[in-house]
Amino acid sequence: MTQSPPILCIGSVLWDIIGRAASHMRQGSDVPGRITRLPGGVAMNIAMTLARFGMRPTLLTAIGQDEEGAELVAACARLGMDVDHVYRSDDLPTDRYMAVEGANGLIAAIADAHSLEAAGAKILRALHHGPLGTANAPFEGFVALDGNLTLTLLEEIAQDPAFALADLRVAPASPGKAERLLPFVNHARGTLYVNLEEAGILCQREFSSSAEAAQGLLDRGARRVLVTDGGKSASEGSAGAALITRTPPEVLVTRVTGAGDTFMAAHIAAEARGADRDAALSQALHAAATYVSGETPL
Repeated sequence: MTQSPPILCIGSVLWDIIGRAASHMRQGSDVPGRITRLPGGVAMNIAMTLARFGMRPTLLTAIGQDEEGAELVAACARLGMDVDHVYRSDDLPTDRYMAVEGANGLIAAIADAHSLEAAGAKILRALHHGPLGTANAPFEGFVALDGNLTLTLLEEIAQDPAFALADLRVAPASPGKAERLLPFVNHARGTLYVNLEEAGILCQREFSSSAEAAQGLLDRGARRVLVTDGGKSASEGSAGAALITRTPPEVLVTRVTGAGDTFMAAHIAAEARGADRDAALSQALHAAATYVSGETPL
């Protein structure tokens, strides 16, 4: 059996508290529905999908020593993640994310990732001082990085020799944090996964399609990008190569939180298995469509 390549998932691992209702909602709506609490966060969502595709991701994040933290670490381990290098803080609480979704999509969300931000570079100790890497032997493999880290730390990572040999994949945590990805555009590092709105924020202009946005990011200096536009299209572009644009399968949308993370993870998993650019994009779109329909992408 061929061993899957090593992959690190760096960023937010927290509790997702999601309220979902079957009806359309607006500001002030008070409707019946379901409230769930599950392991979440951008890095965690990516890691869970990677695990379902047969990979064993290593988590680099900050989780508190509180009861919620102990429960979260145990849940991550059960789901197939390596949690040996998680930074456990004595004085920072475990982070949380809360969202409300209706039949018309995401209504509102609040991400409380202050502990991850406060921990800063401490979460990267295993990459700088072993066992995952050292100055003389940088980590080689995939790295999935999310924009919940501070801009200062992301700027350092974009130039850090510890990532020199890594296949770096980067995504913002939300449109509100999209600008934190600018260091990777400015230094032409890694592969960026963004939606149409996030691409517009990074380029400070509006785009009408994923293809236009992908080209705009490449013109801005990005090395490689994948841009999604909901159910309309997704485009992949690399410096010096032709753009690829595909339309996702049409499905009934039952959930949206985590869809972008699923797309990113499925794309990484496809390329880890040797898929070419076109096949990897198609497989990622299929996985994301399956996810938003309420099924589990496999």
